[in-house]
Amino acid sequence: MGNIVGIIPARGGSVGVPLKNIKLLNGKPLIEYTINSALKSGALDRVIVSTDHQGIATVAKKCGAEVPFVRPADISEDVDTEFVLQHAVNYLKNEENYNIEAVVLLQPTSP
Repeated sequence: MGNIVGIIPARGGSVGVPLKNIKLLNGKPLIEYTINSALKSGALDRVIVSTDHQGIATVAKKCGAEVPFVRPADISEDVDTEFVLQHAVNYLKNEENYNIEAVVLLQPTSP
């Protein structure tokens, strides 16, 4: 099996804690824990962060994740995660001709 993609949804807006995904937890941005675990797992061919926020994108790239697109505004509000995953899969298929065999959803708020 190949082309297994880990997708980390991390939008900038949050009702409770704005930009929570890059808030420091024990000296590291929260999202870094999820990215590091994904990269170290050896089970994923790609680790992609889907975000609408440049600050999150910058941190994610520094941590080793890919951010190949900016998430569109219509799925950057409080929407079902399914739409975020569909957008990422469609982007990879249509823009990169990258066919995915499996998607792993990785929540940045549950490191």
